[in-house]
Amino acid sequence: MTHSTTYPHLLAPLDLGFTSLRNRTLMGSMHTGLEERKDWDAVAAFYSARAKGGVGLIVTGGMAPNSEGGVFPGAAGLYTDEDIANHRRVTDAVHAEGGKIAMQILNAGRYAYSHECVAPSAIKSPISPFAPKALDAAGIEKQIADYATAAARAQQAGYDGVEIMGSEGYLINQFLVTHTNQRDDAWGGSYENRMRFAVEVVKRARAAVGPDFILIYRISMIDLIPNGSTWDEVVMLAKAVEAAGATILNTGIGWHEARVPTIATSVPRAAFASVTKAMMGEVSIPIVTSNRINHPDVAESVLAEGCADMVSMARPFLADPDFVNKAAAGKADEIAPCIACNQACLDHTFSGKLTSCLVNPRACHETNLDYAPVTSAKSVAVVGAGPAGLMTAIVAAGRGHDVTLFDRSDRLGGQLNMARQVPGKEEFHGLVDWFTSAVAHAGITVRLGVEVITETLDGFDEIVIATGVVPRDPQIAGQDAHGNTVSYIDVLRDKVDVGKRVAVIGAGGIGFDVAEFLTTGDSPTLDIAEWKQEWGITDPQTDRGGLSPDGPNPDAPTREVTLLQRKAEKPGKRLGKTTGWIHRATLQMKGVRMLGGATYEEITAEGIVITKNGERELIEADTIVLCAGQLSDRSLADALEAAGRTVHVIGGADVAAELDAKRAIDQGARLAATL
Repeated sequence: MTHSTTYPHLLAPLDLGFTSLRNRTLMGSMHTGLEERKDWDAVAAFYSARAKGGVGLIVTGGMAPNSEGGVFPGAAGLYTDEDIANHRRVTDAVHAEGGKIAMQILNAGRYAYSHECVAPSAIKSPISPFAPKALDAAGIEKQIADYATAAARAQQAGYDGVEIMGSEGYLINQFLVTHTNQRDDAWGGSYENRMRFAVEVVKRARAAVGPDFILIYRISMIDLIPNGSTWDEVVMLAKAVEAAGATILNTGIGWHEARVPTIATSVPRAAFASVTKAMMGEVSIPIVTSNRINHPDVAESVLAEGCADMVSMARPFLADPDFVNKAAAGKADEIAPCIACNQACLDHTFSGKLTSCLVNPRACHETNLDYAPVTSAKSVAVVGAGPAGLMTAIVAAGRGHDVTLFDRSDRLGGQLNMARQVPGKEEFHGLVDWFTSAVAHAGITVRLGVEVITETLDGFDEIVIATGVVPRDPQIAGQDAHGNTVSYIDVLRDKVDVGKRVAVIGAGGIGFDVAEFLTTGDSPTLDIAEWKQEWGITDPQTDRGGLSPDGPNPDAPTREVTLLQRKAEKPGKRLGKTTGWIHRATLQMKGVRMLGGATYEEITAEGIVITKNGERELIEADTIVLCAGQLSDRSLADALEAAGRTVHVIGGADVAAELDAKRAIDQGARLAATL
């Protein structure tokens, strides 16, 4: 079977008239932080790797058209001749690999993290501490002119096009809805007036670059905020933007302040493809669909079903720059999957760190993390087939070492096998499948069901210990006396029976996972209609902004759960920066009671007695589940070191903080790169 018959829609070229794209993939815009570091070799290496991997059209992270529009102070832009020369290095590198690249122009408006921020009206955003200044007529003219200047500079820098960022609640989007635009002049009031800014920006940018230059407009197809755009308004804007000179209509889903998940792992794949399908036929320019498309089968199906002309994938190209080439070569099983975890990409971005990827630590580190082939192969033993051990084994074997991988379990994956039992974490199935396939392709010797002792490892040149963690025993009085206390491993791995009323001890990531597992029947992530109902998402053709007037409507919880923690802070406070709120909201919708600042007095036959604020309380429960943290399992490492052997200890065996696959995989990759 040839690739073109496997993915005929995805791999078909797209004729834009003055130029054509080699296939229907668009690498969506992502902020990496590389441009701000002024490490232009790294920027060029990052984008050229994706061009070499076969992407049809790359869109850069958002570049500010002026200082007030930057997402944060010092955000990258294109202001000087030196900037243009630096960007030229990037575009040259992409073109050398046969790729095409467009620069996104992003004015954050009231989302800009600075005192300089501007907006149509002086209304503060709920996700920023800074109130914006309302633009006057001269200020509006300046903003439009700055977009046009940025587009012209992008053309000078060798870009094939620009994307005007009109979605996600940034400045252009703020003009479009009454929620943020309360003007009564020519730029406010009627929808024609509110959309004037967007249309004028496109018109002026087109005039600045001439006809033979790609101009993408990223439109908010569904706002997911109160008083968002109606569907008729979205269609009216799409037609006006086409008439103003846009080449391609790209999709944005939801404002950043929306209280609805749009790209997290619990969002079903292609959950929003129906909104682009509704736009098909309304305009004659190509339409791009977006959000939670992470496998060539999914991309092919949304195109085959007529949902769009192109597919935007962003984070999947962090996870695997060779996504398109592997799909084309019939090697889809070798594509490292984006699991939509946000841990190394968006969480890093919003914490001011360099973007990377949990499953691919080389993302944005192409110039300093190199998997160079070895000159002399060593025999390497890796003990533990969880994320840290798997990544070490795959990278080391890929470099040419002779690797043997041991695990006492009968399957690969370690703690990932528990994570994938949790509703909303179905993407972890694909991650374990990929690791399994990568181990097979790398020619690694696998020895499962083996209890490794020091003698097992005699004769190996290098020993890597990735034995993970063991649950920490909180030693609560009475926990062994009544037969009602189990650990998270008993629940997630061994599927022990759990009663109707449950107390979960520990409100870290595992405590939240267990609470979701215990309160959810069928996972809504596997059923788009059910998931939309749970979060109150409707058809934007019936409800303004695509939000149900009745709000979220989840299924009833399957159990009554109380989540307890010792720390006197809000449970879930330390979860991921961009996903923690989703987990907290999910448990609230399931009626989970969450208590911080609890002292565990004793477990009785009736439940658990706690003290909070000096008051004793019995939390009635049939089952108590212990999720009270982890300890490093270092017993084998200690025995080897005592025997005088040199070992490398990584992952949970090294540091047992919250189960952290991101750190474990990164550590494994970096160790294997140096062996």
